[in-house]
Amino acid sequence: LHAFDLDEVRGGRIVVRRAREGETMVTLDDAERTFTPDVALVCDAEGPSGIAGVMGGQTSEVSGKTSRVLMESATWVGPNILRTSKTLGLRTEASARFEKQLHPHLAAAAQRLAATLMVDLCGARMAPGTIDAFPQPLEPRTVELRLDRVERLLGARIPEDEVTRILEALGFEVRSAGDARGLQRGAVPPFEDIGTVPPFDGIHVTVPYWRDADVRREADLIEEVARIHGLEKLPITLPARERAVGRLTPRQRLRRRLEDTLRDRGLHEVVGWSFTSPQALQRLRLGEAPSLALANALSEEQSVMRPLLLPGLLDAAAHNGARGAGGVGLFESAHTYAPDGSLDAPEGSPGGLAPAAERHHLGALLTLAAPAGWRSPPRSADFYAAKGLVEALGAAAGLELATEPGARPFLHPGRSAVVLAPGGAEIGWIGELHPQVAGAWALEGATAFELDFDTLSEEAAGPAAYRDLTSLPAVLQDIAVVTPESVSAAEVLDVVRGGGGELLASARVFDVYAGEQVGKGNTSLAIRLEFRAPDRTLTDEEVAARRDAIESALASIGGRLRG
Repeated sequence: LHAFDLDEVRGGRIVVRRAREGETMVTLDDAERTFTPDVALVCDAEGPSGIAGVMGGQTSEVSGKTSRVLMESATWVGPNILRTSKTLGLRTEASARFEKQLHPHLAAAAQRLAATLMVDLCGARMAPGTIDAFPQPLEPRTVELRLDRVERLLGARIPEDEVTRILEALGFEVRSAGDARGLQRGAVPPFEDIGTVPPFDGIHVTVPYWRDADVRREADLIEEVARIHGLEKLPITLPARERAVGRLTPRQRLRRRLEDTLRDRGLHEVVGWSFTSPQALQRLRLGEAPSLALANALSEEQSVMRPLLLPGLLDAAAHNGARGAGGVGLFESAHTYAPDGSLDAPEGSPGGLAPAAERHHLGALLTLAAPAGWRSPPRSADFYAAKGLVEALGAAAGLELATEPGARPFLHPGRSAVVLAPGGAEIGWIGELHPQVAGAWALEGATAFELDFDTLSEEAAGPAAYRDLTSLPAVLQDIAVVTPESVSAAEVLDVVRGGGGELLASARVFDVYAGEQVGKGNTSLAIRLEFRAPDRTLTDEEVAARRDAIESALASIGGRLRG
């Protein structure tokens, strides 16, 4: 509602129109406002008299001299009022109401109430006639309510006369099924009429205008009936269902097993944001890498979907380090996001945008491999500390993971590798952080790895194959292999396993030496060999033959047995 001094309304009439560019008016708060064409104005014959739905103007303000009052009651478009209020920086009680999109019928109801109060309480005399501009009147919504549907949703039979009594008491208009079936604007039939109209067992309910926003379908009416009838009167029953036992899928069991493996080794799980900042990617030396920017980011710090888990782990490590907890082991199991041009945009996608490539990753960050003991100093995290965790994860998944030299912009160029599945598929990376990256997060040094769990789960073996256990003893031998520094330990082990044949059950490196005794540019690897046959005890001659084969195979990579 807004009251005008009719004697001050120029031309004796008001109109509603859009503002002209640069048009001005002094509002009731003594401020001069300048408008754009987006603003709706209430005007008299000569110019603006008020901002529609926000505040009136001084030209026709009611004062102590007013003898004739023109009452204007309107319903405005909510989004327009909200936009006008924000543009002008003017929020009033009127704008707070109108921006919520009031029902059009409220305007006439408010007008009648205001006129009644002015006549009854103020001694005013009502002038005959009301000007009503309502070009497209809205018909009330009619909803069909089926009584059997009431019973199915509530679990109790409520008589039709009780349902009718409740709805009429709440202001709804109820017609029985015997009335004409024709529905008005917004009717919601419970079925599609095809050809003939099937019999309808229920009532037609007309929704009053003051409930138009929250009662729009049959279930809303049933809720009203249940609320007044009394929820405590409804029977308590369990949903009917067949007996079933819930189980985790193989993928879920594998993920939990891998997460438990990291927890068992003392790492703490963190839950980071799915977003990161462009600055974080720059600090990771990934500034040119493609990324997904949010169209409606809440802040610059969370404006990009994370392409990997490392930024969140680094933030958590830096947060702990700034509070005195410098030595941490953290891991996260979550999704990462990257652009994927191979996916088609789904139907109805805004702007025809394709979805991101969403992958589940498992990543960890170590700033300390082992804490200080009562007679041992703390052991800093290095490449091999992270590699041991990756091997443990591979064992938990039933896979023998391999590594080969590989670089990432955020990793130390000489202390990094890619992780490979047995089939050769790349499933992740591992390495010590580049000094510039560690320094950007105020870390003295750290090592990290990240595995693509989706690929890992595809490569993981199913149920373990049964193998007979043998009580026959194994033959253990230790050898020292001297190779050029350029030859990796993984290459050496591959050659050793190839030379050992089926009798070589396992081979693992347990020591590394480099010094004068092996010559400049060489490295000595101490390898423990386990020979075993499932059906017999091996003889010295059989083991010696396999060892000679290993020595011959080492020559292909420039290696030899030491001493």
